Amino acid sequence: MPAPKKTVRRSLLVTTATLLSLSVTAPAALAAPTPSTSPTATPPAQMSLVGGARLGQPGTQVNLADGVPVLPKDLTARSWIVSDAESGDILAAHNAHWRLPPASTLKMLFADTVLPRFPKTTEHKVMPNDLAGMGVGSSVVGIKEGRTYSVHDLWLGVFLRSGNDAVHVLSAMNGGVAQTVKDMQDHADELQALDTHVVSPDGYDAPGQVSSAYDLTLFARSGLQKKDFRDYCSTVSAKFGSGEIRNTNRLLSGDTDVPVYQGIAGVKNGNTTNAGATFTGVAERGGRVLLVTVMNPEKHEHNEVYKETAKLFDWGFQAAGKVQPVGELVPPKSAAQSTATPGATASAGTAGKTGGSGSKPVASATAGGGSSGVGIALGVVGGLLVLLCGGAFLVNRRWPLPDLMRRRTRS
Repeated sequence: MPAPKKTVRRSLLVTTATLLSLSVTAPAALAAPTPSTSPTATPPAQMSLVGGARLGQPGTQVNLADGVPVLPKDLTARSWIVSDAESGDILAAHNAHWRLPPASTLKMLFADTVLPRFPKTTEHKVMPNDLAGMGVGSSVVGIKEGRTYSVHDLWLGVFLRSGNDAVHVLSAMNGGVAQTVKDMQDHADELQALDTHVVSPDGYDAPGQVSSAYDLTLFARSGLQKKDFRDYCSTVSAKFGSGEIRNTNRLLSGDTDVPVYQGIAGVKNGNTTNAGATFTGVAERGGRVLLVTVMNPEKHEHNEVYKETAKLFDWGFQAAGKVQPVGELVPPKSAAQSTATPGATASAGTAGKTGGSGSKPVASATAGGGSSGVGIALGVVGGLLVLLCGGAFLVNRRWPLPDLMRRRTRS
């Protein structure tokens, strides 16, 4: 059952006031410190400010007020984020921009980058070099040299079993691992996922390979715009070769100590020595779609990453519509540029499809950029106010997730 499509238009008065307030706060929001690719033992005192100044602060960020439920008390993840998948509002976050090893959640970026390039009916005979370079102990779906697989089956292997062998075969089809890593990095930059440094396409531990809860959420949100992505990440089980594979996302498929989460529809899990357990999930209730990303719970109980994710989903659905956001998921550069171009027109429908909020791409300046940041902010605000007052820009920050797939068993 597809999630209902919504069109939300904010009043011109409220939007104008918001934009004017940005003329004061935008320099901090636009600034993005250039971080190291070496993960730190504790969250840095100053992290990226992409999506809002508060997201660059260590610790938990939430606007508690009357009627807003308190956050779960027993969260142990090093980093997490709860956001509205359609509006992009971040309801709460904890060390959102802390650069950490992502494990196989990085496969969301791989899929979002490579999935559109090959029709699912394309077949490929696996050569020995296709599987070269996989890390020791990699998760695999069981790809065999000399056998022919459809692209459809390879993607099932990626999403359901987190198969690094399937990732390497698809990377070989895409011009090789090095080319795929470059493509992924370019796509991360386009999505304004500036915390991410890609070294391996499968998310296997590699020196310098990092991402963040914020960036992983951007990857999921972008991937969910693609129907095939939604289909694969919501598939519970499927035939593969002579047997059957089952999705290792426990909120989707369930386990002895984790029930299937009501409304869950994907997305991707991961687990490596350096990264610990990582997970990004999407769920829908009552027409509201939330994204939750959790990275590396310190509590090492079985399925802890899913338990903490479920608690954050529960909180998010209770708090949505009551809590004031602490930041936002930024649109891709191309969407931001197209909606911020003076004289351009955008209907509510096209604004919804791009997810653009009318803001320009995040500047690469460091925090404290000075008067140049103020000039950029005022330029953005001024341009937007011209469009708003001229009636050429309809306010619609929503990025609908059409045909959001429910969990299902595929044959």
